[in-house]
This record gives sequence, structure tokens and C-alpha cells, in this order.
Amino acid sequence: MSRSLKKGPYVDSKLLKKIAELKPGDKTLIKTWARSSTITPEMVGFSFGVHNGKEHIPVLITEDMVGHKLGEFAPTRKFIRHGGKMQREQETVARQKAATK
Repeated sequence: MSRSLKKGPYVDSKLLKKIAELKPGDKTLIKTWARSSTITPEMVGFSFGVHNGKEHIPVLITEDMVGHKLGEFAPTRKFIRHGGKMQREQETVARQKAATK
């Protein structure tokens, strides 16, 4: 369920304060734990270090990200691979093709 239009989008006040202190286009990484903050047009061009539970993932904000949440661009789970017999067979075939090239 989305947030009420009357309330407006949620943006962490500390983030807005940090953005106001920096110049536009500054390459400084702004570290944040506020994954639920909505990306606003004022944030475009800045780099955020969004915490994923273990480390800060660098995210450069572009115009097409406006309206989304910061947490959408820093995944919390890392997919390694599915195991099993078929997976091993596919990997060996891929290695053989790479070796012949």
C-alpha cells in the first residue's frame, strides 16, 4: 500500500540536510541507513552509500530513479548459484567452450 498523498513522500530529514550542505555534482559519498527514503529531484547527481545490512553499496542517483526508494538499488541478498548435477554439467560445457576459443 502506498503512502497517503496528503502526507507526501517519505524522505529522511538528515538526508535532506546533508544534500543541502553539498554542492551539486559533488562526488562525495553520502552514507545512509535510510533505505525507505524516497528519491527526490534534489538528490539527482549525488552518490549515496546505501547500507544493505553488511556494507554501504554506492548508488549514483539519476533522473529515472526519482520516485523510487533508495533500498531498491542496494540488494540485501547475494545470489551465488543453484547447485546440483545439471548445474555442474552446464559449467563444464561452458568451460570447454571457453577453452576452445
